[in-house]
Amino acid sequence: MFVDRAKIHIKSGKGGNGAVSFRREPFVPEGGPDGGDGGKGGDIIFMADENLRTLMDFRYRRKYEAENGQDGMKKKKYGKNGQDLVIKVPVGTMVIDEESGALMKDLTKNGQSFVAAKGGRGGKGNVKYTTSTRQAPNFAEAGGQPKERTVILEMKLIADVGLVGFPNVGKSTILSVATKARPKIANYHFTTIEPNLGVVEMFDTGFVMADIAGIIEGAHEGAGLGHKFLKHIERTRVLIHVVDVSGSE
Repeated sequence: MFVDRAKIHIKSGKGGNGAVSFRREPFVPEGGPDGGDGGKGGDIIFMADENLRTLMDFRYRRKYEAENGQDGMKKKKYGKNGQDLVIKVPVGTMVIDEESGALMKDLTKNGQSFVAAKGGRGGKGNVKYTTSTRQAPNFAEAGGQPKERTVILEMKLIADVGLVGFPNVGKSTILSVATKARPKIANYHFTTIEPNLGVVEMFDTGFVMADIAGIIEGAHEGAGLGHKFLKHIERTRVLIHVVDVSGSE
């Protein structure tokens, strides 16, 4: 199934707390503070991956959380940083903040990434609060709170050439002949109900061709398959309008 829109909830990791600790060594009855800092919470990162073609996976998993940072330890040992969570999405995916409707990032290139929710900062251990007048601080800093939000993922295909036209005029046939793609082809309207992509190879170069569902009168009002699929040709550099010369359509 081709899925081009999904809603998920993301939450970064909480920062680890700083430690309150004092040295306990033989012959040192009142050792100084040695509490280490907490680790940073993991970030939530979105990354575009050219091997993905749909947002289908997000239908089955709606919540994503990064790892919390570990608390600081005695002997000035730092807590371990929480592991970042990298969420891979298809190239052409837009990440939108649900609450504000603002576009956070448009991932249009393979490998492109950005941090959508930054992890909490690690808290300082009590060793960091030692001063000339405060030799034994019995407090430390709490770790920073995580960031969480609900985001909308919306995918728009990236192709060089888009095929548009009425239903059943031969768009899918053109795609199958010009490329190695094998879209469903039949003699009835709306055989194509989801976009198809193929690569046209020409000597030492090539380009990507997209075939989308047929357009009919009133599509902008929801007739046929409606107009939502038109977003998949917004990024194309060239549009080819396929016409049935027999006049049957």
